[in-house]
Amino acid sequence: QVRLVESGGGLVQPGGSLRLSCAASGFAFSMYTMAWYRQAPGKGRELVASITSLGGSTNYADSMKGRFTISRDNAKNTVYLQMNSLQPEDTAVYYCHTTYYRMDYWGKGTLVTVSS
Repeated sequence: QVRLVESGGGLVQPGGSLRLSCAASGFAFSMYTMAWYRQAPGKGRELVASITSLGGSTNYADSMKGRFTISRDNAKNTVYLQMNSLQPEDTAVYYCHTTYYRMDYWGKGTLVTVSS
């Protein structure tokens, strides 16, 4: 059973940083691309970043380039999202995602609130 559990969200001031983690289980984590998505209040879910199975390739949404970094530790079955220079518009629920046997799996999300 695929399970994705996010953690690390919280309240941060503008300009601050947070590191999100997603612990994965129930599948061969090291063989699959992982991604972070986010959903802001009243908006649709959007891709934040993705990373291939061995971490050799990453992809970022334009608005996150240079501020966010996705990484993974295959020994720990964990994917991370380092977020720097956070702004109020980054406020959202952040979700971990993978596609396994053509099915999409999501965690329950972790809330990031950027506010002074």
